Amino acid sequence: MRKIPYLLIIFSMCSACAQKNDSKKLTETQQQTKNNMDTTKLNETVKKAFDAWQSGDAETFTSFFTGDAKLYDDGNPRDFKKFIKDACGHEKFTSIDKIENDGKTIYGQFHTESWGDFKTFFKFNINSEGKFDTLEIGQAN
Repeated sequence: MRKIPYLLIIFSMCSACAQKNDSKKLTETQQQTKNNMDTTKLNETVKKAFDAWQSGDAETFTSFFTGDAKLYDDGNPRDFKKFIKDACGHEKFTSIDKIENDGKTIYGQFHTESWGDFKTFFKFNINSEGKFDTLEIGQAN
């Protein structure tokens, strides 16, 4: 009977070590992702929208857009509100490779639950009132 408590103690110690190592790996992965996400060159409004997208905050993300915002996916029109509902919180950038167009176009690695990982772009068009009226997305080369 004494063997069981010793085995439990050993098992508990091993479990604690495994948990500690897993949390360290997670921290390293999070740090690596953070290092690949330099947003300092983004337009100020794009950065706020990007941060909302990345955190899955659809309400804040859409607050930067006009009520009749247009969405184009690889040049094809899509329902903007449906896209936000379906994708925000489930899809996000895992790295930023390039920023263009005065900080309004983002190229990078993107992860989706449906399609996996691929290179994509988000191109934000800002109207004269400072709101986005168009979002162009698509696969990047």
